[in-house]
Amino acid sequence: MALVPYDSEGIGIQKFHKPQATYTFANRTIQIHQDWKQLGVAAVVWDAAVVLCTYLETGAFNLQGCSAVELGAGTGLVGIVAALLGAHVTITDRKIALEFLKSNVQANLPLDIQPKAVVKELTWGKNLGTFSPGEFDLILGADIIYLEETFVDLLHTLEHLCSDRAIILLSCRIRYERDHNFLKMLAKHFTVQEVHYDLEKDVHIYKAHRRSHKEDL
Repeated sequence: MALVPYDSEGIGIQKFHKPQATYTFANRTIQIHQDWKQLGVAAVVWDAAVVLCTYLETGAFNLQGCSAVELGAGTGLVGIVAALLGAHVTITDRKIALEFLKSNVQANLPLDIQPKAVVKELTWGKNLGTFSPGEFDLILGADIIYLEETFVDLLHTLEHLCSDRAIILLSCRIRYERDHNFLKMLAKHFTVQEVHYDLEKDVHIYKAHRRSHKEDL
């Protein structure tokens, strides 16, 4: 979903123009192809994705055999790492970014793990009929909270995909008041708590799950 460039606030935009970014997760070297000129922010690795991958690697959530989905995947780094850590992952973005996304997924997953990662089109709030309600145990999103006009569709998408026991992990840098507004919207439907903050990268990770009847009382 992350397809419209926005102010990078002096964080070193030159790194986004590099054709490749290299990381080490799950005891593997991951080489992510970037293409800022063609796809803008959808085709570069943002700090929120790196922080979320690091958090997943700590084992805070048991990924072995779980059914996960990444929203607004962009380069696919988070979904790739989740698959390497044992999850069955559906890695999603808008149609325009899918071929780019597929190329990164295929280049970084061993052949025996590739069947665990499916790249699929998802435009928030639009083609939800291709996904079963409550289909996933874990929903992942890195830096997907920034375009206010997408907030209602994103919330609707989370509600559709999230089972009663599912966990949502959203990693983001809080840049604007509207980012707080989305978290308030989310908290009306889900129990939300901050579970990690990376001071160096100024990135927060929020964990959410459906409200239980007891919590609503």
